Amino acid sequence: MKSYTDLIDGYRRFRSGDWREQRERWAQLSDGQSPQVMVISCSDSRVDPAQILDVAPGEIFVVRNVAAMVPPYETTPGNHGVSAAVEFAVQFLKVREIVVMGHGACGGCKAALTRDLHGNDPGEGGFVARWVSMLDEARDRVVDQHGSDGATAELEMELAAVRESLANLRTFPFVSEKERSGELTLHGAHFAIADGILRQLDEDSGTFTPAE
Repeated sequence: MKSYTDLIDGYRRFRSGDWREQRERWAQLSDGQSPQVMVISCSDSRVDPAQILDVAPGEIFVVRNVAAMVPPYETTPGNHGVSAAVEFAVQFLKVREIVVMGHGACGGCKAALTRDLHGNDPGEGGFVARWVSMLDEARDRVVDQHGSDGATAELEMELAAVRESLANLRTFPFVSEKERSGELTLHGAHFAIADGILRQLDEDSGTFTPAE
């Protein structure tokens, strides 16, 4: 595993290699960004969307958090980091598409499914439990059909989380308005770490199928 010192060594290689070779591009990026796609993905170290989707700096606007969740629209006092990112991407960057990308072996979705951390204090899993409690209703539906343990239940929980985040995105008035007008399109996807396959959600059928 990499240490901070290893990361700085990597930076030095980047600075003397890719940065120099693409200096003109970096100069352009310093003037601003204009990505067309926002990607909401998990913080998991194994699922870097830039690597999975093979994009260069400046090409996607990314927000990462536990289980790739989008909370529902609300205006209560508090720190609404994901909501701020969605607002910035849609209203200021004018992205044309938003992708919610879940993944296999997701610890956040497993925590939502098993509820192992429920009741824990902040710092002992309580923050995670509170965050993934957004999935409680989806979790109940998964458990009713597939139980609360095993590979099938975990996969279904991961897929349900993608659907839940898409539903929550549509509670943002400026998102739903732009989707209705055709200015914005929402997508769901799931990346399986074990086989490297990205599956896309067909919202009409509710199924995920491999990207061709």
